Amino acid sequence: MNHSAYHLFCDLFQKKDRLVSTRKIEQFPFDAAMLSCKNKGRFPDLAIRVNKDGSDFTGGELIEIKDSKTFTVSSFNSTIPTGQKEIAGLVSGKSNSLRAQMEKAGDEILALPTRQVFYLVRGKKAKATKVALVHGKFFETLSVPDLISQSFLQALEERLGDVKKEIPGDIKDTLIQLLTDQDTFSRVRTVNKASVRLRFRIMTEVREEGNLINSNKYPQIIDNTLNFLIPCHTPEEEEKHRRLMAKAFEQRGAKLLFKELQIFTLKHLLNGPFLVFQAPIK
Repeated sequence: MNHSAYHLFCDLFQKKDRLVSTRKIEQFPFDAAMLSCKNKGRFPDLAIRVNKDGSDFTGGELIEIKDSKTFTVSSFNSTIPTGQKEIAGLVSGKSNSLRAQMEKAGDEILALPTRQVFYLVRGKKAKATKVALVHGKFFETLSVPDLISQSFLQALEERLGDVKKEIPGDIKDTLIQLLTDQDTFSRVRTVNKASVRLRFRIMTEVREEGNLINSNKYPQIIDNTLNFLIPCHTPEEEEKHRRLMAKAFEQRGAKLLFKELQIFTLKHLLNGPFLVFQAPIK
């Protein structure tokens, strides 16, 4: 059997009762056969095995879990959300536990250098539950370098505004070039004569326009449903995703369950159309 985010969505649907009853979604009984790693407290929380047979499914998707007791996506404390990541930067180092897990699972890690990123989001409110396996592009409406540099420029301009000064254009361009790499701020800094070391940490919070489980902003994501969201801009892309989802359900012996899915297009408030596969979980 192949493995992919589509297969993971089917696995979630097949165990839909557990999506509601499991206290922490990290404890959900994911199909271990499709995973090359499972982590706690570091990105990614899950990684899907890479497929070796050159099928329609590449596999290898990286999954971060976001669990909340409200209809707000919990904050991103470790990495800025993105639609894809280079795997080499995540598995470097002599004693890298992520690489060790993937190698033990038999993955040819660098055979798929660029990995698609998905977020498994669950929110609860009263007796209602919303779950979504959503592609990272839903949150990455601006590139990570642009997000970092423009955020820091805002801070600098606010401080300069207090003293009635502006940043000259050439200096602003230089700052934009310098303030684009998250690693610049995540490294631990050692200062002479200081008894502590300092590390700046970026925390990312979702705006209302990016909160897919906000009932006012995205009423199509209704209560007590499981959803799969992926960018989709053309009829050809839609046909491809429909075909892949149907094939994944068939491979997992859930062909009849596929007929229970509602399929529609959702307009992101900042980032174009997404195709949604939606299933009831109650």
